[in-house]
Amino acid sequence: MVSPQRPTGSGEAAAIGALVQAVEEGRDDIEIPPELTEETGTSDSPADSEALFVRVGHMTVSERLKLALRGNREARTLLLRDPNRVIVRLVLRNPRVTEDEIIAISNNRSADDELLRMIAERRDWTKNYQVRAGLVSNPRTPSALAMRFLPTLDERDVRRLAKSKNVPEAVAGAARRMVASRQHNR
Repeated sequence: MVSPQRPTGSGEAAAIGALVQAVEEGRDDIEIPPELTEETGTSDSPADSEALFVRVGHMTVSERLKLALRGNREARTLLLRDPNRVIVRLVLRNPRVTEDEIIAISNNRSADDELLRMIAERRDWTKNYQVRAGLVSNPRTPSALAMRFLPTLDERDVRRLAKSKNVPEAVAGAARRMVASRQHNR
C-alpha cells in the first residue's frame, strides 16, 4: 500500500507518479468520504458548496490527488481551482469527466494554459465543435493550438474572431485572412 503522506524531496515527481498509479489501480490506502465520489444530483445550496470547500481545504495533498482522480462533479469543479497544478491536471484524468465539463473549461478565460493544452491533445474531446470553438476563442490557449482548430470553425465564428479584441493578434489575423480568402473565392 502507498502511504497517504505528502511526497517530499527530489523524488517528489516519482512519488506522485507512483501514488497516481496506485490510486488508478485501486491499491492505495487513502480514505476519502464516499459522498465525495458518488455522483448525485447537483447541489445548488451555497452551504453545501462552502462545506465541500472547507472539507477539501482540510485534506492532505494525497487525499486531494485521489479526489481529483475519483471525485464527483462538485469535487472536480472545486479541484480545478486548487493551487497545486498537479491536482488540477489530474482532474482531467478522472474517467468520469463529462463533455460539458470540458466545454466549460475550454471556455473558461481563467483556465490554466496547460489544461487547455491537455484538452487540445485529446481527439475524443476536440471532436466536439463547442470544445474547439472554446479553445480558439480562449485568450489563454496557446496561439499555435488555437490556429490549428481555427479552420474547423463555422464562418460565423471565424468572422467573430476576426473582429475580436479578446484573442491573441495572431489568431485574429489568421481569422481575418480566412474571411478575406473566403470572400475572394466566392
